[in-house]
This record gives sequence, structure tokens and C-alpha cells, in this order.
Amino acid sequence: MTPDLRDLAGRPVIVGAGLAGLATALFLAPRPVVLVTKAPLGAEASSPWAQGGMAAAMGGDDHPTLHAEDTIAAGDGLCDEATVRRIVDAAPAAIAALARFGVGFDRHTDGGFRLGLEAAHGRNRIVHAEGDGTGREIVRALVAAVRATPSIACLEQAEIRRLLTDAHGSVAGVLIARSEGVAVLPTRRVVLATGGIGGLYEESTNPRGCFGQGLVLAARAGAVIADPEFVQFHPTAFASAARPMRLVSEAVRGEGAALVDEAGHRFLAAEPGAELAPRDIVARAIWRQIEAGHRVFLDARERPGNGFARRFPSIAAICRAEGVDPERDPIPVRPAAHYHMGGVAVDADGQSTVEGLWAAGEVASTGLHGANRLASNSLTEAVVLAAAVAASIEARPAPAEGRFMPAAAAPLPPDNPGPIRPILARHAGVLRDADGFRQAVRDLLPLASGRTATADPALAALLVAVGAYRRRESRGAHFRSDHPARETFPRRTFLTLDTVMSAASEIVESNLPAARIA
Repeated sequence: MTPDLRDLAGRPVIVGAGLAGLATALFLAPRPVVLVTKAPLGAEASSPWAQGGMAAAMGGDDHPTLHAEDTIAAGDGLCDEATVRRIVDAAPAAIAALARFGVGFDRHTDGGFRLGLEAAHGRNRIVHAEGDGTGREIVRALVAAVRATPSIACLEQAEIRRLLTDAHGSVAGVLIARSEGVAVLPTRRVVLATGGIGGLYEESTNPRGCFGQGLVLAARAGAVIADPEFVQFHPTAFASAARPMRLVSEAVRGEGAALVDEAGHRFLAAEPGAELAPRDIVARAIWRQIEAGHRVFLDARERPGNGFARRFPSIAAICRAEGVDPERDPIPVRPAAHYHMGGVAVDADGQSTVEGLWAAGEVASTGLHGANRLASNSLTEAVVLAAAVAASIEARPAPAEGRFMPAAAAPLPPDNPGPIRPILARHAGVLRDADGFRQAVRDLLPLASGRTATADPALAALLVAVGAYRRRESRGAHFRSDHPARETFPRRTFLTLDTVMSAASEIVESNLPAARIA
């Protein structure tokens, strides 16, 4: 039975039902909360599609200090070291918490976790569930736990269209749209767990419906957005016409599969780390091969070889559906937008710069990932930050709330990111330059300034384009062919709605070279 909104006024509202949203709701139990998702629980989220796992220093030869060192190295100078150490220290406890919620992690016969290896990790520290079905198993267990928790009111097929603030700029409520109409639900506590922005790209491993809604909600409410230019492209999405693209997990390379061109040439052999170099390096190498007219394949015929289907059942099924037998045929791959390192700027408690607004998961920017996410750190971060957000909300006295009311304003049209995808794909992809950013901003600004179905997706994309235009260097996942070197002193990007719109207008109106106005 669908809850009556009038009974939910004043409860904390969690927006999104992937791993971060589900975990936050469970960590807050038995405090009554509202979990809002525009799709059924666990659907239209990136978490169930995660083939990798959760990174945690749990092996006898490992330590959180080593995990932190690998994370910082991958982040290419932009990681917040205090955040890194806090999250990697809490990683084993996060996995234990998920196990208590019913997640069936892969274990040895003695009960110890099976630990895998992924790119840029110096130790085997990736905890999996159902082989390459980790995200699916985690979400299955958490959805079951949420549905069994009476304190969690689930509003499915509902969408938060705007955050409402009071005269002091603090959260005062949400504008919520359901089939019954649009209404204002009063609340002083909102948690964004809306996922990433991959749906803004044509070639992406994310659900098409994940296109930066959380960034837009936060920015329009006055929150600071951090590092939006850093978009990670996974090197090995299955190269086919399917959209969204299906992922071929980094764990396959972790077990020895090689990247080759159509002639069988292993083009990464001389690169430090080879196929297990950081993702940005591997993605660019593959992209250059494709631009040069080559096809790229992941060759798993020798390693893992005959055990492929047993070790990677989900990927084997993807391959079979496309007529590929990974034990006999090389797997065609190409880079695809996969993870957003940028997001709503938050502190150690997940609190944004707007009072009463928290963020957790991919929509949040904690400083953990820096310029390039280390494989399998994202699920870990989502659980650790969900616990921190819940503790932060619990520590605050319950605020006085207003009353429920139907919305007087006309409802906003349903979002349509379709026209935005070719703009970002063309101008803010694996390799970038100032001319492309200028054109992207010119295309996006009029769309973001309107009230049409493309306005919110265009604003999310404009955050990426302006942040990228202003970063005149190459660092991590952000590689500019016109500025291939790194700046001497690392710096982060912080944007608000006002600053991004002002910068975009200046870019459109000015004919000066990029170096003069970036």
C-alpha cells in the first residue's frame, strides 16, 4: 500500500534507492524515514550492475595504510588524505555491516573472504559476492531488509523535482511528483543518494535514467558542487549496439586477460602495470587505438581460459547474448562513461554546504577518489558514508516541521537527457580540448537556462563542461590534448549555480582564447 504523504511530513527524506540510499535508511532504523525512488526499489540504479566488489584491507599481507597509498596514487594528487584514511579504515566494518543485512559474500570453506585483485591495487583486497554479481547481490539483500523494516516508508514511482529552502537557505521541504500529482512534503533533513551522471553520455555503463539529478537538485538549492569535470571512463565496456553498455569487469584483467588489437598485438605490454595500469591510462590507450582505426579486444582465452564462465557468470552471459564465447573468442571492448568522481561537496558527515542537506554515494564528492577512482572503492565509500550520514542525522535534535500541502506551482516537465548525450560525447569524452568545451557550453547554456524537459540534464552537463574548461591541465581522468601537462600545485574545482552560469555566459560571449578566461 502506498503511504499517504500527509503522514510522512517531518521525516528525513532519502532520495534514491541504490546502495547508498538503502544503506542510509537501514542505518537510521528504527527512526522513521521516507525513501523516495522514481523506479521500484533497487531498479534504475548503478549499484546492481557493479560487477567488481568492495575494496577493503582484509588479507594477511594487507593493511589499511597500503590501501590508502594505492587510493592516493590513483587519485593523482587530488585525494583528501584524511578522508582516504577514514574510509579505508572503516572498510572492513562496512563489509561486516552488509553481511549482517544478509549479503552473501564469496568465502573460502574456512569462512574467510575470497579476495580478488583489480587494477592499481597492490594487494588482493576485493571482496565479491556471486562472482561478478556483487552489486546485484548487495542490492537484493538490502531491498529485502528495507521491505522488512517498518520504520522505512517507501515511495516508489515518485520523483523529487526540487529542494525547497527557507529564508535562511536551509532545507525546508521537497517538491515531490507522483501519479496523483505534485505536492510539497515538509522536511528539514534530505539525503541525496541519486547516483552519477553516466546517462548524460551516449556510451555509458550506467542506467539511462542516471543523469545528474542529484547535482541539479543540490545546485539549485545553493549547494557547492566539487570537481564535476572528473568523469571516469571504464576501459572495457562490451563494444556492441546495446545501450546502456554492458561492463566487462576489471577483475577479468586482474586474472590475466590481455588487451589486444585485431592483429593480436598487445599494445599495453610496455606500459607500467600493463592491463592493470590505472583506468585513465588504459582507457586513453584503447581510445587512441580506436581513433587510429583499430578494433580492441580483451583476450581471456588463456587466462582465465576454461574457467571463465564459472568465475564470471554474468559477463559470460553478456558475451553469449552477443554471440561471443570468451573461452574461444576475444571480447570486443571500448571505453564508456562509468563513474563520476565529482559531486555535491560534503564533509566527513556527508553534510553539504546547505543546512539540512546530506549526500552519499556517487552523487557526493568526499575527496576520496581525487582525479581518478581506484577500482572497487565506490561501493565501500557508499556504505561508510551512509553510516556517517545516519549518525549525523541521529545526533541532531528533531527540528520543527511545517505541514503537508499540495503544490501551487505548475509541475515541471519530465526530464529528457536525450539531446544532451551527443553534446557531451563529442566535447567532454576521454580526450578533450578547449574548443570542444566552448562549443559544449554554447550548446548547453540556452537549454539549462530554460524550463523545458532538457533544462535539468543540460545544467548537469554544463557543470561538467565549465569545470573541465577551467581546468587547464591533464590530471587523472581529465585529459586535455591542448594542456597535456599537470599543473604544479593540485587544486580542486568548486562551483555554485551562480558561478557556473556566470562562467558559461562569459565563455559564450567572449572571443578570447581559453587561457585568458579559464
